[in-house]
Amino acid sequence: MTDKIRVAVVGATGAFGMKHLDALANIDDAEVTVVSGTQLEKTQAVAEKYGVPTAVVGLDAVLERDDVDAVILATPTGMHAAQTQAVLAAGKHVQVEIPLADSLADAEATLAAAEVVEASDLVAMVGHTRRFNPSHQLVHNRISAGEFNVQQMDVQTYFFRRSNTNAKGEARSWTDHLLWHHAAHTVDLFAYQAGKIVQANAIQGPIHPELGIAMDMSIQLKSESGAICTLSLSFNNDGPFGTFFRYIGDTDTYIARYDDLFNGKEEQIDVSNVAVSMNGIELQDREFISAIREGREPNSSLRQVIDCYRVLGQLEEQLA
Repeated sequence: MTDKIRVAVVGATGAFGMKHLDALANIDDAEVTVVSGTQLEKTQAVAEKYGVPTAVVGLDAVLERDDVDAVILATPTGMHAAQTQAVLAAGKHVQVEIPLADSLADAEATLAAAEVVEASDLVAMVGHTRRFNPSHQLVHNRISAGEFNVQQMDVQTYFFRRSNTNAKGEARSWTDHLLWHHAAHTVDLFAYQAGKIVQANAIQGPIHPELGIAMDMSIQLKSESGAICTLSLSFNNDGPFGTFFRYIGDTDTYIARYDDLFNGKEEQIDVSNVAVSMNGIELQDREFISAIREGREPNSSLRQVIDCYRVLGQLEEQLA
C-alpha cells in the first residue's frame, strides 16, 4: 500500500470530531476525504475549514463511497456499537471513540462482528486515549522495563455538567454517562498499567431528575498484581474539567493530567521524547493509520479492550 489512507470522520462537527481532524492534519499517511455530520450546512463549514473535499450527512452516505478506506466514529455513545458493526460490514477499517458501547451486550456483539471479518485484515480499534497520552506512555514504559510497579492509582474525573452539553458547552441530543464513558478510561488504563482486574465495586449518588443519570459515582478496583484503584467521578464538581491520575508505585509517584506528567512533588517531567507528538489524540490516530498500513492489530483493538466493558457490565449490575 503506497497511497495515503483515505479517512472519513463521522461526527465531524462535534468537539471530538474536530480533535481528530486536527490530529489527522499532522499525519502524512492519512488523507481526510469525507466529513459527515447531522446538519449539512454545519458539516460543509467544517469541510471548508479543514480543506476536506466532501461533506455528507449520516453514516450510510459515507459507507457507500469508494474514496473511503477507514472511518473514525466520533458520534453519540448510543450509536457506537451499531455503527462500528456497520463500518466493518461495509469492508472498511474503523476507529470508534470511547466507549465502544453503553451496554455489555452491545460491546460483545461488536467484538463478535469484528471477529467475523478478521480474515479480511480490517483494523477495528477503540479510542482509549489514555493508552496513548505521553504521560501514561512514560509510566507504561517504566512498568514494561521493570522499573516501576503500580501499588495504587487514585483518579478523579470531574466535569461540571448539570445540563446536557458537550465539551464545547453546546447543547446535545444525547446524555453522557459516568460509568460507560468516563469510567471506561480509568478501568482500561488501570488494567493496562497494573494487570487484569479481579475485583470491582461501585456506588452512585442521586439520579438527576431531568438527565436520568447519576451525577456522582465511586469505583474501587483491584488487579491480579494486588494493586488497587480508587476512582471518583462527578458531573457536580464546579472546578477544573478533566481527569487527574495519581500513580503511587514502589519506586516513584506520578501525577498525570492528560498529556502532562508530574512527580509527587508537582515537579513537571519532560515527556517530549516519549513519542513523535505531545498530543494523545494524534498518537491514537497515528496508531490507527499505522496498523492499517502494516496490516496488524492495533494497540486498543476491540479484543484488547473488551475486558474493560466486562468490568463495566459487572459494575452496572451492582448499581442496578
